[in-house]
Amino acid sequence: MNRIRVGVVGLNFGSWMIEHELLVGEGAACIEIVAVCDLQTDKVAFWSARLAVPGYTNLHDILQQSNIQAIALFTGPVGRSLLIQQIIDSGRDVITTKPFDGELNVAQTVLHAAIAARRVVHLNSPPPQMTPDIAQLHTWMTKYDLGRPIAYRATTWCSYREVPDGSWYDDPQRCPVAPIFRLGIYLINDLSWFFTHVQDVSVMQSRVFTQRPTADNAQLSVQYTNGAIGSVFASFCIADQQYYRCALEMNFANGTLYRNVGPFTLGSEVQLSLVTVQGGDQRIINAQTPPQGAGYQWRAFQRAVWQSEGMTEAYAERILTGLQVINAMQRAISPESGVCQ
Repeated sequence: MNRIRVGVVGLNFGSWMIEHELLVGEGAACIEIVAVCDLQTDKVAFWSARLAVPGYTNLHDILQQSNIQAIALFTGPVGRSLLIQQIIDSGRDVITTKPFDGELNVAQTVLHAAIAARRVVHLNSPPPQMTPDIAQLHTWMTKYDLGRPIAYRATTWCSYREVPDGSWYDDPQRCPVAPIFRLGIYLINDLSWFFTHVQDVSVMQSRVFTQRPTADNAQLSVQYTNGAIGSVFASFCIADQQYYRCALEMNFANGTLYRNVGPFTLGSEVQLSLVTVQGGDQRIINAQTPPQGAGYQWRAFQRAVWQSEGMTEAYAERILTGLQVINAMQRAISPESGVCQ
């Protein structure tokens, strides 16, 4: 298939995406950047000159260009749904980044509009298709009849020592429970393949190292309508070089699934395990899958655009399942949480 002609909107994070995803590897094979757009004129001038493409400072203006098939949208999550609405109204498809939006109702309206208009909207998390690691865990769950989901522990961390920069990362309203909103969302979206229908959420968060007025250490507890419970821990405070592991330990009635649990010592592959009982005997199975990188499924996006596949109900529901957790998390935050002192 020919490459998709894309306009890149949002050149803060978008600059990183151009360098590391769109000009190299699978992204470069699937995407041709034909325009850039940002409110900051210096960034527009830089990328316009470097890529030899037109530059714009207004979404409306870039959407007037007839040679653009799709938009790669890398703005912050606040108000992103409304930008996506404008893009699909212009007859374009969209690939964007997590989290989709902080407003559940608005996101739901826009996703349903995309379905009705048969427009493609893809994210890196949750991606449109199962990643190899999730596919393997899901296959084991079915093949070995693990039964109803019971509980999980999900963890991810890194080492940041951030300072305020005036971005949405500094705003507790736009970036609630920051480690969960920025990193834990990957775990939440992966878990949505196995755990659904959130009933209740509670939050603990603290600020240890960051100088931002937002948390850098957080834990989320989730209860589901079927009785399952789980916890999601995310932190910017841990300097052990075991970063972004996105470890999962998921218990079912008849067994337990593991991803990246324990120290990272065996190379870059994703480490998977299953423990169950078959015929009265414990059975342990191990497997590896390739690392996922940033998680953007460029070939899937390319195919969906050229084949006019549109947004599916199932994919929209997976996106909304993650946003339901985020929405419940926002409601659970106490004004006296002590993070913004």
